[in-house]
Amino acid sequence: MADGNRSQAVAVPPARAAVVLVLTVRPGPPGPVRELLSDAAGIVRAVGFRAPDEGLSCVTGIGADLWDRLYALARPPGLHRFRKISGDRHTAVSTPGDLVFHVRAHRMDLCFEVARRLTDRLSGLADVVDEVHGFRYFDERDLLGFVDGTESPTGAEAVDTVRVADGDPVFVGGSYLVVQKYVHDLGAWDALPVEEQERAIGRHKLSDIEIPDSEKAPNSHVALNTITDADGNERRIVRENMPFGSVGEGVFGTYFIGYAADPGVIEQMLHNMFVGDPPGNHDRILDFSTAVTGTLFFIPPADLLEDPPPAPGHEGPS
Repeated sequence: MADGNRSQAVAVPPARAAVVLVLTVRPGPPGPVRELLSDAAGIVRAVGFRAPDEGLSCVTGIGADLWDRLYALARPPGLHRFRKISGDRHTAVSTPGDLVFHVRAHRMDLCFEVARRLTDRLSGLADVVDEVHGFRYFDERDLLGFVDGTESPTGAEAVDTVRVADGDPVFVGGSYLVVQKYVHDLGAWDALPVEEQERAIGRHKLSDIEIPDSEKAPNSHVALNTITDADGNERRIVRENMPFGSVGEGVFGTYFIGYAADPGVIEQMLHNMFVGDPPGNHDRILDFSTAVTGTLFFIPPADLLEDPPPAPGHEGPS
């Protein structure tokens, strides 16, 4: 039953390397894609068996439109197309995405091999619309020079943060994932005095210590990403952000990877960032970092992927 659903490897220790693939699936019968999703865990096991100590894992997510094509099962309640968020100056764009593969390991070659094997199986069926190769940057810092994900839960707390725990039993053990690619204007950022950078982030750059609330700028990244419920309890997400870049092309950024049991928490954070809280008080970091993609996925329990429900129009799996 629900309590026995196996979750995918969402809450794992930080990796040194990652590949994120976002794909759109072409029109056609859903059978071959369903088969690949059932086999994905086996592909990861086959690659990882050769390097068992390197922390290889892969999380597979499904977008709203593809869900309707794959399964004769109502969508998970929080699954929808990523909703564009427009503020006075900045916009969180919504971009296409039917499938996501979030591959992590301590070695890039393992991530690359899994990504290649998955896309080989999807050749002629799906197209990669976004591919990011992320890397660990010094002591978990982003390319802006600040430690990223300091308050992200770990261990059992991380599992509780990302794991759907109630509702339809078939979805228990799943998670939601939002991914966004942010491209930084490092020239403008580096021109800021360190004190101004710290005001924009809400933390001290060297020590990573959070600036006290009484001194923190109301438009700082930390201030606007702190979400509380009606009882004053902080609502968290698990961030697996990774730096990426191309020196030759002059492209440098952060790939936001946010997991939660309730996507509404991430959506509220993004609303605060782009619209402002109060409106007009947008996240200062957005003056130097532009969101160029945005997609939302459901991360099914591993059992659902490996033993899927019937396809639309069929009495049994196809």
